[in-house]
Amino acid sequence: MARENRRKVDRVPGARRRGAARFLALALPTVLAFAAIAAAAVGAWRVAVSGPALRIGDIRFEGLSRIAERELLELSPVRPGDHLLLSDLDRMEGALARHPWVESVEVRRTLPPALIVSVAERRAEALVDLSGLYLVDARGRVFKRAAPGDGVDLPVVTGISREDYVDRRGEVAPLLAAALALLGEWSLRGLDRRMSVSEIHVDPDYGTTLYVGDGATEIRLGTGELPEKLSRLARVLDAVEADGREAEVVHLDNRRRPDWVAVRFGEEGWRGGGSGGRSAAGGRGPRGP
Repeated sequence: MARENRRKVDRVPGARRRGAARFLALALPTVLAFAAIAAAAVGAWRVAVSGPALRIGDIRFEGLSRIAERELLELSPVRPGDHLLLSDLDRMEGALARHPWVESVEVRRTLPPALIVSVAERRAEALVDLSGLYLVDARGRVFKRAAPGDGVDLPVVTGISREDYVDRRGEVAPLLAAALALLGEWSLRGLDRRMSVSEIHVDPDYGTTLYVGDGATEIRLGTGELPEKLSRLARVLDAVEADGREAEVVHLDNRRRPDWVAVRFGEEGWRGGGSGGRSAAGGRGPRGP
């Protein structure tokens, strides 16, 4: 019995070796196949990263009218020749957004390898005098110092000092926003086809004064009820034009009688009256603030 047990024990290591050999014979092709696939993948990745296949060949811009492409290319951290997939487009968008005329920007990838840059440009609505003329957009944001060709024909908002704009922006920003809203209302009512606005003077105490037309007619609107005052102004201008004359100063800022309008025709003196009918001759009229 002891001899038979020794024989069984002696046969076990040999069986294990033969099983391991068979396993290796079966597994080795699979292992080699996976190794080949991995090597091919690494090689393909290296070609894709270092080769020319996915290099940016062109950067194309959409929506540009005021901005030159070269100005944005100079700002961009991504250039032609950079890798399409590895380029940081968020960083590129942030860099391009620093251009003063850029309202918003979006960059997207395309094939063949290129970038499409869609730009929405700002639109200047007015100038503001802050010890120098600056451009203002429709949201009341001062975004650029005015340069030749930037819109010298735009109306100018005055009455806000540079110091106040810098130190008390929360207080003066509503004045600027109100001036822009008044411009919109002026255009909405068609008054811009009759006389263009050259200046809007804002004052926290005395309100708003406009200078309009070729003769810089002074229109004192005061504070409050601006839509109603513009309606009265349109009727007054109709009456003035019917008389064949041109107003020098129009007052709609009578705080005691808000519905009254006073008009000065140069050396002819003042005419004043309620808004319901034609102006009647008056004396010198209100002196204003």
